[in-house]
Amino acid sequence: MDKAIYISMTGASQIMRAQTIHAHNMANAGTTGFRADLEQARSMQAFGPGMPSRVFSMAENPASDFSPGALQETGNPLDMAVRGEGWIAVQAPDGSEAYTRAGDMSVSPFGELLTGSGLPVLGNNGPVALPPYESVAVGSDGTVSIRELGQGAEVLAAIDRVKLVNPGNEQLIKGADGLFRRADGTDSVADGAVTLVSGYLETSNVNVVNAMVEMISLTRSYEMNVKLMQTVQQNSEASARLLQIQ
Repeated sequence: MDKAIYISMTGASQIMRAQTIHAHNMANAGTTGFRADLEQARSMQAFGPGMPSRVFSMAENPASDFSPGALQETGNPLDMAVRGEGWIAVQAPDGSEAYTRAGDMSVSPFGELLTGSGLPVLGNNGPVALPPYESVAVGSDGTVSIRELGQGAEVLAAIDRVKLVNPGNEQLIKGADGLFRRADGTDSVADGAVTLVSGYLETSNVNVVNAMVEMISLTRSYEMNVKLMQTVQQNSEASARLLQIQ
């Protein structure tokens, strides 16, 4: 294979990988608490006969953007947003502890406090479960209080406390399910300094304009690589015809 075609094909495939990352971010621009994936290019040596002096740009997803999203008021007492640094601990489908910033909560028919995606919210001793109630409130420290059936408005009972953690963003990795976990696989200790804002949700931190501009730039780069491959192929065919004539 011609060296120029090899490099162009490699570049085109890496551009498509970068496009996938930005497209995923764009698709989650409206997802509560979503953290955008970062994309960067890294110089990689091309291998093969005559290749050691050549390099290509490899796209990779080194980390996530941990900058906060905007707080949006909903008025729903079960909606909660983390103020500043910190995470809400949830139980992932595989049973492990994971972390999210999505505070769009609901209560299942069985009294389980669930995230918008149906994951159990963790408390002091496992998933938070609520008995029958007339009203519910979540305090800034994560304390879940209810007014039991038949009780007056002034009678509130603290049922559990949402587990809030702050292991440090550098300790976290993002899984394919969109949840964050500690890189060392351990669970975090609850951090009393993490606070919630009740009746608010945190929006996605995806910058739609920047993502769109980057996708347009990547599309143009992809087209240039394809055009280069076509030009090299045409030149190769022309050279072959000249040799036949001779």
